[in-house]
Amino acid sequence: MNRILITGAAGAVGTLIRPRLARAGRVLRLLDVAELQPAAGEEVVRASVTDLAAMERACAGADAVIHLGGISLEAPWQDILDVNINGTYTVFEAARRAGVSRVVYASSNHAVGYHTPDEYPLTAATLPLPDTYYGVSKAAGEALGALYHHRYGLDVICVRIMTCFAEPPNPRALSTWLSPDDCARLLEACLAFPEPGYRIVYGVSPNTRGGWVSLDEARALGYRPTDDAEVHAADVLAEHGDPAADDPVFAHLGGQFTFPELDADRL
Repeated sequence: MNRILITGAAGAVGTLIRPRLARAGRVLRLLDVAELQPAAGEEVVRASVTDLAAMERACAGADAVIHLGGISLEAPWQDILDVNINGTYTVFEAARRAGVSRVVYASSNHAVGYHTPDEYPLTAATLPLPDTYYGVSKAAGEALGALYHHRYGLDVICVRIMTCFAEPPNPRALSTWLSPDDCARLLEACLAFPEPGYRIVYGVSPNTRGGWVSLDEARALGYRPTDDAEVHAADVLAEHGDPAADDPVFAHLGGQFTFPELDADRL
């Protein structure tokens, strides 16, 4: 994969993975509505994922698309519809028109956020149970990926990303953390695996306190994670305290995304 288009490249995950995906002879084409300063081996396209013509131009000559672009938290329905759902359709359609053979789609654990601990570990076969409009958009993106694979032959891998930060930000993340290095390892596996077809995998590191989701599908692609949130546990618990076992943040996979603060009439 010599030229990879990354949408949402200015976002949190995009910023973390750019240096980790850099390779000699590889061009990272970065697309975002925000201004970006390219490093060596990078190209910048300033455009929205909702602009089909701009997306088609950005896809031209690309070997693969890593689609990170969109609203990354809960938002009013119209915003989610415009950017996350229509934007994801636009990315798939532009890739199809430009002849791109593979799309790696950044889905989310929030596509299955209302599943409960008695169902763990969740697998690729776990049915969507979104916790928010944001989660609905990720389930819709997975469905679009299935359509574009089965109808048009695109290879599509949907990565249900858990908690990808430089370090675990809170006690819940000691179970859900995806380290930036492991994120890059997973994306490299998604890019390299021959003829993956359509797949759903979970993006998480092999944390000592994990086991909420299965890593079997990701490992089948060649993902070899090495990091563990436990090395950060003492610092995280010193800052936030040790949560009670019945803390509602642990009642569903989606954590605080299931809380009433995100009800529609409060957005």
